[in-house]
Amino acid sequence: MNTPQNSPENSLIRKIRGIAARSAESRSGLELGIGDDAALFVPRSGYQTILTCDWFLEGTHFLRDQHPAVSVGWKSLVRAASDIAAMGGTPRCFLLSLALPTELTGRWLTEFLGGMQRASRKLHCVMAGGDTTRQSKALIHVAVVGEVKSGHAIIRSGARPGDMIYVSGRLGEADLGLAALRKSRALVRRDDPILRKHLYPEPRIDLGRWLSDHRLATAMMDLSDGLSTDLARLCEASKVGAHIDATNLPTVRGLKRGNAKSRTTRTVDPLALALNGGDDYELLFTVARAKTRRIPRTLHGVPLTAIGEITKSPRLILEHPTGGSQLLPAAGWDPFR
Repeated sequence: MNTPQNSPENSLIRKIRGIAARSAESRSGLELGIGDDAALFVPRSGYQTILTCDWFLEGTHFLRDQHPAVSVGWKSLVRAASDIAAMGGTPRCFLLSLALPTELTGRWLTEFLGGMQRASRKLHCVMAGGDTTRQSKALIHVAVVGEVKSGHAIIRSGARPGDMIYVSGRLGEADLGLAALRKSRALVRRDDPILRKHLYPEPRIDLGRWLSDHRLATAMMDLSDGLSTDLARLCEASKVGAHIDATNLPTVRGLKRGNAKSRTTRTVDPLALALNGGDDYELLFTVARAKTRRIPRTLHGVPLTAIGEITKSPRLILEHPTGGSQLLPAAGWDPFR
């Protein structure tokens, strides 16, 4: 970020630095932040460092004329922090890289940084630096540094046959909100309840850390691309399969399967939303059967639901409410599909 004092880029950097300074916290582990060639992060003794990053692209992940800038700022940080939650860790600081068209460096950027600041304060995760450049569309890249107690990280490859499969929250709410947003032709209301989970997802940091501290989860990941896709990834990493009971899936409330109309003006199947809808940022985790009695129905107000069992066979099977079963295809989000 070494530019002439009065250059447009330097003015933009000062704007970003002002937001970062108002979010700074000493417990982040950040010894040196914005203003030098790089940041200095000091990990705590007895902890391992977690590193993750995420893209958030205009036209792919958000629409400039429909998504509020404050939502874009919030979501671009929390979706990256969700990867830290998925390993049972705590986010500490992050790097923000921005490529913006000139017309977005005024009010839009101010609102974007405001949303990011709110997320930063909620997560106690401070901005450590980053980079800026100009581009015809907004390209946002966030890298998060987190930490987890040594030996307590929960990874995808630990599931074993007989483990029970759990999810947090309700599945499909974010995808339902996205469908409603696509139908809208104008900038949406920030407080619209049907859009809330799509616009302002909540990473399950406390839940992930609780599972890690109590050594309850054998494997875990976050649900960013849809249950059918992400469960397949967890099973592949663990070299196992799964049986899922459709009756137990925590679907969107208020919709009857297969014949409900939403604000999308099309028939909505809550089971399909739960299986294939992305962007929920809930946690998918497995627990040894002997420890399932220690899993509460809710934790900090978030429902925890057993939806199936890990199997030795590598196949993913969906058991229908009517009694039949089928192979579960990975039909969630795929940017290359």
